[in-house]
Amino acid sequence: MIITIKSSFPLLIFSILSFMLFMLMIPPSPIDAEEGQPSILFLGDSLTEGYGVSREEAFPSLVSEKLAELGYSHVRLINAGISGSTTASALSRLRWYKRVKPRVLFLALGANDGLRGLPLDAMEKNLDDTIKLALKWDMKVILAGMEIPPNYGAQYTDGFRSVYQSLAKKHDIILMPFLLKDVGGVDTYNQGDGIHPNARGYKIVADNVLPYIVDVLEKITE
Repeated sequence: MIITIKSSFPLLIFSILSFMLFMLMIPPSPIDAEEGQPSILFLGDSLTEGYGVSREEAFPSLVSEKLAELGYSHVRLINAGISGSTTASALSRLRWYKRVKPRVLFLALGANDGLRGLPLDAMEKNLDDTIKLALKWDMKVILAGMEIPPNYGAQYTDGFRSVYQSLAKKHDIILMPFLLKDVGGVDTYNQGDGIHPNARGYKIVADNVLPYIVDVLEKITE
């Protein structure tokens, strides 16, 4: 079972407004925690939301389908991707989902920070604070790493990559090195903007994400 939260504002300048709108529009009952039904929260940006494709084609929906095939039909996946989001919104958004009582947090933010050349120390702190809160709430955390084009310079691109690596090591959490592995930079699997995966690309993303989710679910049920 998957619950998808969509935003109609792809630009960063509208990310805060879109978050406020989705909180007002989404009724509380569909995502309230239910006894014995673990929830996985996908907290991300347009890459998680599925910008440019249908809800069913976004990778959280595809992962949900694959989990059902593996016998995890009781697991709820919540697509909390909002286009344009940076890591600055991560902590407040996670707090809003406390009532859902997620067992797993799939944290996939930072791409917009990198593309806008935002300070890496601020990005690291935002992710760090979010991970700390998730762990405080006894959530299992999967951190999805991002990559940015080399034209940003070796120092920035290397530092950007190391943010995810250092946080995963610091908190002893699972790191998926690159969310768009085998998809990023491949024209065949991306939309015309060269940034967002198309339907074919999201299938590959889902295949790559699935083992991380299954690994965590197995640990939860042990």
